[in-house]
Amino acid sequence: MTAFWTAPDPRAALRDLLSTAAPRAVADADLLLALTHKYGNSPFTTLETARRELAVDRVVFERLLDTFDRVPELRAAVVAGPAGKYWSNTVLPLESKGIVDNILERRTVTPHIVALYPGPTCMFRCHFCVRVTGARYENSSLDAGNAMFASVIDEIPNDNPYAMYVSGGLEPLTNPGLGGLIARAAGRGFKMVLYTNAFALTSQTLERQPGLWDLHAVRTSMYGLNDEEYEETTGKRKAFGRVKANLLNFQKLRATRERPVRLGLSYIILPGRASRLTQLADFIAELSDAAPDQPVDFLNIREDYSGRPDGKLPPGERAELQDALNTFAERVASRIPSLDVDYGYALHSIRSGTEAELIRIKPSTMRPGAHIQAGVQVDLLGDVYLYREAGFPGLKGAERYIAGRIGPGTTLSDVVAKFVADDRQIEPRDGDEYFLDGFDQALTARLNQLETDIADGWHTSRGFLR
Repeated sequence: MTAFWTAPDPRAALRDLLSTAAPRAVADADLLLALTHKYGNSPFTTLETARRELAVDRVVFERLLDTFDRVPELRAAVVAGPAGKYWSNTVLPLESKGIVDNILERRTVTPHIVALYPGPTCMFRCHFCVRVTGARYENSSLDAGNAMFASVIDEIPNDNPYAMYVSGGLEPLTNPGLGGLIARAAGRGFKMVLYTNAFALTSQTLERQPGLWDLHAVRTSMYGLNDEEYEETTGKRKAFGRVKANLLNFQKLRATRERPVRLGLSYIILPGRASRLTQLADFIAELSDAAPDQPVDFLNIREDYSGRPDGKLPPGERAELQDALNTFAERVASRIPSLDVDYGYALHSIRSGTEAELIRIKPSTMRPGAHIQAGVQVDLLGDVYLYREAGFPGLKGAERYIAGRIGPGTTLSDVVAKFVADDRQIEPRDGDEYFLDGFDQALTARLNQLETDIADGWHTSRGFLR
């Protein structure tokens, strides 16, 4: 946080700041502080809503917005607020790259991020996954699918090295041609990240697919910290022991091979498991000790809000989680100080001691035109999905969110151009909101906010921070 925001008397500290940075704004200090608090906690508030809550007219409100533009410390305080990860992780990066303008102006451009979903199947059946039980892609689709992925890799402009990543859908490492695709992408300068459950990240897989060593990073989803937790979550017996052995082996191999592949973990705190966070830190420390010169690089940690319609935790559970997060942070600082921990939208808020609330997009607030310019997902059949959680075979209703299919004579650019030119609109139905992951939810909320601001006559200042 900036100095004025954390000072014992923020109003006095802000007045001191303004007296130097913007003397004419000193009289507005209370209003500016209220506006900082509003957008630091609720980043998707429309400007008219904020103006009405401050009970000021448009002339005064324009003056306040102008001060925010001229005083960097005010902007920094918003981004450092309890909901600041929405600003720093999603909103401002997309704004700075022009992605938001591309969407609002319906430009025909290559999607900013293209996710490849190459896995034909998965060995897990996680209770929170939307995968249809038993659904998979036929092995006969592998050759044509991998050829299609190769064409996408060749087509994507390589001015953004992070323009593609590999995920699913289903488990990517079940595709025997994945290493070749990674090598092809790396040859064009792409820094590919593989999202995997690491069950198949064995020595044999790495030997058969040497192209996997051309990855920029391996991001492993962890579903527990012992075999019992893994079986409860994934339905697979003795899965944790195998994943742990694979990760320890990968640590040793990347050290002996001196390969710069980054290793990270993703961990979801399931209800009732907050106390397990210290064991998570110890597990990561054990992996790091296997290769002291190349410790685990990063951790993405999230909280499971499923089953909570309002996206909020009960006070007791929130306090317990906050204590567990603080203890975890201390353990990380002690045992693995180099670990980069990303707490995401909600946990960042909880750590700051404020009410944690995730954005909740409903069918009524979904955008019928989606946001194809920001990102798409391509599955093994060449189907181009508009949302990250829709790319599963056989998933009811997901086919409506296929923008088109890549294949002989049809490129990704062709699919995007037709979707935009047709101005295709998809009427949301109950349950469709589950096709949106956290990124899709945040971007949808931002776009709705901007369109409302523009309609209210705030085009120049739309979205508060840009």
